[in-house]
Amino acid sequence: MTQAEIGPPPQLAAGCLDLLRARGETLATAESLTAGLISARLAEVPGASDVLRGGLVAYATDVKTSVLGVPSEVVERYGAVSAACAEAMATRALAVFGSDWAVAATGVAGPDLQEGRPAGTVYVAVAGPGDVRTQKLGLDGGRGEIRAAAVDAVLALLEAALA
Repeated sequence: MTQAEIGPPPQLAAGCLDLLRARGETLATAESLTAGLISARLAEVPGASDVLRGGLVAYATDVKTSVLGVPSEVVERYGAVSAACAEAMATRALAVFGSDWAVAATGVAGPDLQEGRPAGTVYVAVAGPGDVRTQKLGLDGGRGEIRAAAVDAVLALLEAALA
């Protein structure tokens, strides 16, 4: 993977890691449409290993339930592309990795519909001590642009949660 594929220099990622490091807290990721790009962006930052516990790519819906542990009821009722699924992914990542914070992203990179939702429909979530935040995004562009924008959005949401 090249830096061009990962995105611009990781200032936002570095800022999040600095905030977590200063607090003595750790981070994990649970990713679907971003397929590891969040973890890759974080790992580009020197010293990320002080904070980043690990990440899991649950690209297929059945992996979200069988490996990550998202309750099947969440997927059946709300779908894999939903705020409820993003929240469950982040919450499960906390448990799986034993981290203080976790971020998650699920959505449709396109070009086809998924669960009746168009390309660019993305949900990101941040779970931390006693708090879970989710955000719905309607992103434009091709697959790469949508996935890169999802990474930026989840890191911005994390930064806001840490502020």
